[in-house]
Amino acid sequence: MILLHTSDWHLGRALYGRSRYDEFQAFLDWLAQAIETHAVDALLVAGDVFDTSTPSNRAQQLYYRFLCRVAASRCRHVVVIAGNHDSPSFLDAPKELLKVLQVHVVGQPCPDPADEVLLLRDAQGRPELLVCAVPYLRDRDIRTAEAGESLQDKERKLLEGIGAHYAAVARAAQARRAALDCPVPIVAMGHLFTAGGHTIEGDGVRELYVGSLAHVGAGIFPDCLDYLALGHLHVAQQVGGHAHLRYCGSPLPMGFGEARQGKSVCLVTLDEPPGAGGRAAVQVAQLPIPVFQALERVRGDWDAIAARLAELKAAAAPIWLEVIYEGQAVIGDLRQRLDAAVADTPIEILRVKNSRLAERILARIDERETLDDLDEHQVFERCLAAHEVPAAQHEALRQAYREAVLSLQQQDARAQ
Repeated sequence: MILLHTSDWHLGRALYGRSRYDEFQAFLDWLAQAIETHAVDALLVAGDVFDTSTPSNRAQQLYYRFLCRVAASRCRHVVVIAGNHDSPSFLDAPKELLKVLQVHVVGQPCPDPADEVLLLRDAQGRPELLVCAVPYLRDRDIRTAEAGESLQDKERKLLEGIGAHYAAVARAAQARRAALDCPVPIVAMGHLFTAGGHTIEGDGVRELYVGSLAHVGAGIFPDCLDYLALGHLHVAQQVGGHAHLRYCGSPLPMGFGEARQGKSVCLVTLDEPPGAGGRAAVQVAQLPIPVFQALERVRGDWDAIAARLAELKAAAAPIWLEVIYEGQAVIGDLRQRLDAAVADTPIEILRVKNSRLAERILARIDERETLDDLDEHQVFERCLAAHEVPAAQHEALRQAYREAVLSLQQQDARAQ
């Protein structure tokens, strides 16, 4: 059986005010063609289908039209789980209708973990795959808050809750497989942050739990899984060095930090297990995704920037740029110079960081850095130092600050 694992589409996401719907459409067209080309039997979408919990009409149109296109193809099944950016109720609303098209949606954890186990059948109605479709597990889904609990207690209970949920769903899958006439592979899906997971600056990956990192180790995933299709991290990677535990990564670069990163989906070939309780032979190939909109980060002094712009201008290819000026000379008209350099070309400059000018203006804050160089957590660290807060209080204050920042981010996502 051939599976295609993808995640983190973030339909509707913009980049510094630029709409990306054309890119999303191009990716979905490519994905539909890849399903046909590689004779894919089941498509697994591991969360963050949309960028916000209230997606635009255009984003919804892309999603539903793609599902209809795949349902009419040779692909027999589509399984979609919710990520932390998705609204569970929004994804779940049309699930009974989509089920008619063999599109299975799990937006929120089920009261009975067995209900998250999907039995997929082949064209002749024979069982061919069990899918543990575990959506993003919110704090309230996996733990009960208690008065007076410490931050360490909260972290421990979150990790225990995630592990217990996966174990319960896996047990249900094994019981269901034991009741079948023939053994079939077991695949799980999830949307979470694993310990040691690699991220890239500006990719938009958020911490998942207020006041806690809760990065789970590979050991929480049951041994019975033949393949684990994960979402949330935007960089394609294995989990804990295990080739069958994978993030496929996002299909589009979510920021200029990912501009040079190749994007891909995972093509997974499963052979039927040799006997009851056996493990399937698994082969995983990464299918490279074409670049639909070129991005590049150009940095250096004016001579280096001007030289690179000249090269790009000669290539005459449409490209979006982030320019970071790092020269020693103060250039007050940097934006005007850049606009003149790319005039009458398909080059668009979406963001400019004039580090030298900002340093001069903000020199009293710190001679070595600017606010543009710092994220919100680094600014907080500078505040701890500036106000000479005792070191013994730092960790508790960091936890409280992280909780406040994540709460604001979640409120912002809901407002969007």
